[in-house]
Amino acid sequence: MNAAHPPQDAHVTLAQAVGLAVDWTDAHGQPQRVSPDSQRMLLAAMGLDGDPAETLHALTQKHAQVRDFHIGDAGGVWVVRAARPPGTHWLDETGRPHMCPALPDLPGHWRVRLPSQPGYYRCLHEGRDVTVAVAPARCPTPADRLGGATRAWGVAAQLYSLRAASAERHAGGHGDFAALSDLARAAARQGAQAVAISPVHAGFASAPERYSPYSPSSRLFLNILYGNPEGVLPAALLQAARTDLAQPDLAALEAAPLIDWPATHAARLAWLRALHARLGAAPGDVQARFQAFRTAGGQALRDHAVYESLATVHGSDWRAWPDALRQPRSAAADGFAATHAHDVQFHQFAQWLAAESLARAQHTAREAGMRIGLLADLAIGTDPRGSQAWSDPDSLLPGVAVGAPPDILNRAGQDWGLTAFSPRGLRTRGYAPFIQMLRAALAHAGGVRIDHVLGMARLWLVPQGASPAQGAYLHYPLDDLLRLTRLEAWRHEAVVVGENLGTVPAGFNARLAASGVLGMDVLWFAQAEDGTPLPPAAWSPDAVAMTTTHDLPTLSGWWQGTDIGWRARLGQYAGDGTDVAPAADPPQAAAQTEAQARAQRDRERHALWQAMRHAGVTDLASPEGAPAGGPPCATPDRALLAYVASSPTALALFPLEDLAGLEEQPNLPNSGDAHPNWQRRLPTDPATLLAEPACVARIAAIRRARTTS
Repeated sequence: MNAAHPPQDAHVTLAQAVGLAVDWTDAHGQPQRVSPDSQRMLLAAMGLDGDPAETLHALTQKHAQVRDFHIGDAGGVWVVRAARPPGTHWLDETGRPHMCPALPDLPGHWRVRLPSQPGYYRCLHEGRDVTVAVAPARCPTPADRLGGATRAWGVAAQLYSLRAASAERHAGGHGDFAALSDLARAAARQGAQAVAISPVHAGFASAPERYSPYSPSSRLFLNILYGNPEGVLPAALLQAARTDLAQPDLAALEAAPLIDWPATHAARLAWLRALHARLGAAPGDVQARFQAFRTAGGQALRDHAVYESLATVHGSDWRAWPDALRQPRSAAADGFAATHAHDVQFHQFAQWLAAESLARAQHTAREAGMRIGLLADLAIGTDPRGSQAWSDPDSLLPGVAVGAPPDILNRAGQDWGLTAFSPRGLRTRGYAPFIQMLRAALAHAGGVRIDHVLGMARLWLVPQGASPAQGAYLHYPLDDLLRLTRLEAWRHEAVVVGENLGTVPAGFNARLAASGVLGMDVLWFAQAEDGTPLPPAAWSPDAVAMTTTHDLPTLSGWWQGTDIGWRARLGQYAGDGTDVAPAADPPQAAAQTEAQARAQRDRERHALWQAMRHAGVTDLASPEGAPAGGPPCATPDRALLAYVASSPTALALFPLEDLAGLEEQPNLPNSGDAHPNWQRRLPTDPATLLAEPACVARIAAIRRARTTS
């Protein structure tokens, strides 16, 4: 062998074969190579810690045997390698037959023209029942949903932040699906066509301290604390359950500016248990609906309920449970479920209440005139301690965490503490876990926002116990995942939005657009190559326009520098390696870098104000306190809203915090417990909030810009 080209290390060959990017480019454009130790750690975490050559051979053989699921495009060609052609009589999802003849191609190959109608089809191939997923060319778009209109707008809400419209409601302390119905009705009256909400995935019933909506226990089920029993169960049963229950001061919980998650968690869980105790007295139709839900939920629902029941006894991290209980559907787990059948049924009951009340919120939105309605949020991963990781470990990567490599803003990289799908596990299972997750997200919504949609192409994975810098990118089958996303969106008549912020691989946005997946254009990131604000007319028509996100400052918070003040108080400017020379006194260094941040913000404010003048929206701003030709001191929120609304995007979404003129943002990344993340409440209930004169004026500015631009 030529000495100039030494043999490639077997671990490198295996890593590349399973999709690990051994070589990658960092945020500074510099090439990087994953160290041999990191390669081995990641392969071991993926269950590939044997002899590399033997492992690769075994994987090749196993992959060759997985032939019972195929993904293709409607009207496309499926090339089948087989001695005999596949069966020509195919069945669609309704059982209707279709003729799909196979024509000979190269020796041992057959060409099958796939049906032009999207859907899932079954055919007989070599004695096996094969499923073929036939995807449409793209997802439905807002224009499809709106009958051709392309200037829709909607509101974005942190669900937990909503307040109840009635003080007489039994539950209190944070928002729920009843408040969501109120919001949908009120927003529809103002002309909104969509309500985008924060994730409502299942949390931990036995761990109230884990309340981040982006670190769920399972993405297949709902957060039972958001259920609205008043909209599902008869009034007599509700009243009877109230007599059984001694509740804390719910009025005080509801009035608080921040959510007391342990207190509200306990109160709502007690209320749900009191209702379950009365289930036997419910009318027959109510019990029939519940039993139908249990049947439809099948094994997955039972597994989730068993996990929750086990967590009540053994703690909410299944990895610390007795060995016999760490396997779902083991004899020990089944025995526990039988002994605790009443508690298992309670968790199924709570899921049913949540699902029915979320469905009612979507029905309310559509009945009120919204053509899209609810836009669900799909988190990027799940907590490795939770239900989904316990019940379906083969589809996930439990030995690694999703994160981000070191970059300009986070020099140590990021570890989000979440586990993600295994590409190999997805292929082996015919992508069933991914399909099941999409269906759960779209079950009661007119669309979905996929958090960190870049993860459909690659994810930065960090081995357990390692630093983020020791991670690597794992590639995912983007084409297959996009096809399945298009198919499920088509089946649900739903729009799809992908959160594509960050370091985007070359060509990725074009592939999203070709599939009809909308990207996101956010005001703070909409910049030209020279760093100046990008005029709204130049924003992508293949995106959703937004003022901000849950992780970024509100309009008023950015304009007033509220986020800078928070970062200064948290010490995030001290020793951050900015251009300021180190000072002997750390507080002085922090003050200097905070001053730099405020000076930079002032320059950005002036640049944005000039862009707003060119866009013709500054007439909506009050000049009070403004320097000659410069931006006003008061936040020009109506002008900023109109600026974003004037973009050519098919859909524009405006957070309630911006419609209410609030300064504080829902979440401040990298702040730990020092900032009240996921705890802030809105000042009043949705109907009152959207009817306030200042809010009405802001919405009027949006509507005018969406109509006339």
